Amino acid sequence: MPEPLSGEDAAQAPKGPDPAGLAAQGRVRPILIHPDPALRVICEPVGRLGWDEIARLAADLLATMYDAGGRGLAAPQIGEGWRIFVMDHGWKEGTPLPRVVMDPQIAPLGGEVGTMEEACLSIPGQPVSVTRPVTISMRCFDLTGTLQLLTLTGIEARIAQHETDHLDGRLILDAPKGPEDSDAR
Repeated sequence: MPEPLSGEDAAQAPKGPDPAGLAAQGRVRPILIHPDPALRVICEPVGRLGWDEIARLAADLLATMYDAGGRGLAAPQIGEGWRIFVMDHGWKEGTPLPRVVMDPQIAPLGGEVGTMEEACLSIPGQPVSVTRPVTISMRCFDLTGTLQLLTLTGIEARIAQHETDHLDGRLILDAPKGPEDSDAR
């Protein structure tokens, strides 16, 4: 994972971007459907992109996610091999909480796992029961290049794990189906 930005790089990073406003600037892109091989690519760190490219990609991801009615979308789902995803666990309930996540690293917190049916925009009409840790720690960068250390629980944790799986070339079809299969990432 890249180090937090400093000096000249930090000066070039966007200052306080509004992910909700960013979505309005994005273009809706086609979502790749399984078995497209691009969905199995292990993505490269997003820090290799310039800030304009990152902002454009984040805007496109947000616009595409909202247009498709999803709660999360990862770059490989629109054919981009970068470690970036977007999520918004509250917008369907009327409380938009868009988040742009770059170069995430996830670790489970506690031993509690839960099994829940998950859908995927790249595997339409084929929900799968997936077992995942209920609470996670996520280390990532936001759109300002600031390192974030987050604790996520419930649906937010599930979405972050689902989208991070995409960045590692994994799909819900590959996920543990029950407690006996869990590898509790």
